[in-house]
Amino acid sequence: MTFQDIFKSSFLENAVSVSLLDMGVALALAFGLGLFIFLVYQKTYQGVQYSSSFGVTLIALTMITTLVILAVTSNVVLSLGMVGALSIVRFRTAIKEPLDIAFLFWSIAVGIVLAAGLIPLAVLGSVATGVVLLVFVNRKPHVDPFILVLQCDGPESEQQALAFLGNQVRRCAVKGKTVRPDGIELDLDIRLLDGSAAFLNTLSQLPGVRSAVLVRYNGDYMG
Repeated sequence: MTFQDIFKSSFLENAVSVSLLDMGVALALAFGLGLFIFLVYQKTYQGVQYSSSFGVTLIALTMITTLVILAVTSNVVLSLGMVGALSIVRFRTAIKEPLDIAFLFWSIAVGIVLAAGLIPLAVLGSVATGVVLLVFVNRKPHVDPFILVLQCDGPESEQQALAFLGNQVRRCAVKGKTVRPDGIELDLDIRLLDGSAAFLNTLSQLPGVRSAVLVRYNGDYMG
């Protein structure tokens, strides 16, 4: 086989079946919509530790999916090989937040729809999805939950501290209690009245109270 035969092969002819203009427009739109998905992810993130790399992954995933679908639609033989290649890929990264799954599928769906040429559907669908997420995720139907870890010397100081908390917070429920020879440790689920934790200073100065640590959590366990 000569070099001339290689350049005349059907493989190279199929490789340029997608025009440069179509590729440029598809990738530009994929980047723009991927950036929109990334911004919505930033506005709606409510986890404990924000991961900037996951946000960048959403942009890259949109563009990569667009590339894959463009290649599949341009060559039937390539599409069969792509299916076989992707079938052996396994992802081991754990998804920490359930909402992150929605953003991953959103990025993949936008890439597929753009590569299929359905640009209005990709744009309008992304805008509608983004508005829904911004409205419903940022809603706060309940007061933010907090965990208060309280260490006391004995039962008397424990009762005094609980009585004080009853007048300072909206809700105070015991989630865990540890009794040791040298003291008592309480894990309390509380709801603040006005979002202020100034009462913690007074609580830590009560007689018999060793320490008081207030930690906010995502509230998945509402018990």
